[in-house]
Amino acid sequence: MKDSGVNFRHLYYFWVVAKEGGITRAATRMGLAIQTVSTQLGLLEQSLGKSLFTQQGRRLVLTEAGRTALSYADQIFLLGEQMQEALGQPETTRTRLTVGISDSLPKPTAFRLLEATMQLTPPVRLVCNEGPFDGLLTDLALHKLDLVLTDRAVRSGTPLRVFSHLLLESPTIVVGAAPLAEAYSAGFPRSLDRAPFLLPTRNNVLRGKIDEWFDHHNLRPDVVGEFDDNALLATFGRRGAGLFFASSMAAADMKEQFGASLVGDVPEVREQCYAISNERKIAHPAVEAIMTAIHQGVLHSA
Repeated sequence: MKDSGVNFRHLYYFWVVAKEGGITRAATRMGLAIQTVSTQLGLLEQSLGKSLFTQQGRRLVLTEAGRTALSYADQIFLLGEQMQEALGQPETTRTRLTVGISDSLPKPTAFRLLEATMQLTPPVRLVCNEGPFDGLLTDLALHKLDLVLTDRAVRSGTPLRVFSHLLLESPTIVVGAAPLAEAYSAGFPRSLDRAPFLLPTRNNVLRGKIDEWFDHHNLRPDVVGEFDDNALLATFGRRGAGLFFASSMAAADMKEQFGASLVGDVPEVREQCYAISNERKIAHPAVEAIMTAIHQGVLHSA
C-alpha cells in the first residue's frame, strides 16, 4: 500500500541523482554514502509504487514515471530556492508585484499599465518576467507570478484555474520610419497596397484582425518579416525595414523611442490587453492602482 505523502528528503535525493546522472556522483555531491542514497531512492520508489530509473548498461536512465517526477521536483526545489532568496533579502516596506508579460504584448503598453504602480504608498517592488503565453500561465498557476499581462483571454476549457480580466481596448495605427511614413501616408489606406510590412506571426491575436482589415480594403502588403516578439518587430521597424501596426495609446512612445511617424489611423483593428490572475476578483493593491488609472482615463484608452 502506498504512503499518503511524499518524503521530500527522498525526493531531493532522487532529484540530485537525476541531475548528476548517477548515484555515485550524487552521493559525492551530497557528501553521503552511496548505500544511503540508493536506499533512500528505493524508499521513494516504494512509496510512489513506480520505478523512477531503469538500468541501461552502466547508466541510470529515467523511466516515463521518472521524467514526470523530475518535472515536478524541478518546480518544487526551484520554488524552495526562490523562497530562501526572498527570505534572505533585507526587510523592506515595498509591496512585491511579480508580473509575467507576454512576448506578444507591446512593451509601451505594458509600461503604461505598470507605470501606475510606481506611484503607490507604500511603494511597489516590481518584478517583470517576459515569456510565451502558455509558459506564463503555467507559472501563474504555480503561484510563481501574481499576474500575467497579455493580449488575449484564456481559452475556455483550460484545466488551469485562472481568470481573464479585460483591462483596456485601444484602436491601432500604422507607423513607420520617417522616409517610409512619408512615402505611404498620402492616399491612406489605398497607399498601403504592396507596401513593405512587418507583422506579428499568425499565432498572434492581432494578426488575424490585421489580415481581415487588409482583405476588407483589398490590400496586398509585401510582408517583409513576421515576429513572435513585438519588441523585436518594433526594432526592425525603427531601422526602416517596414511599416508596422501599433496601439494608438502608444503613439507618443512610437515617435520618441522608435522614431516612427504616423501613416494612418486604423480604428477597426483594436488591440486588447488582459490581466490573467488566480482569482476572479483581483485584490492586489498594485493591480487596483492599474484599474483605477484605466477608469480615470490616465492611460488614454479608447
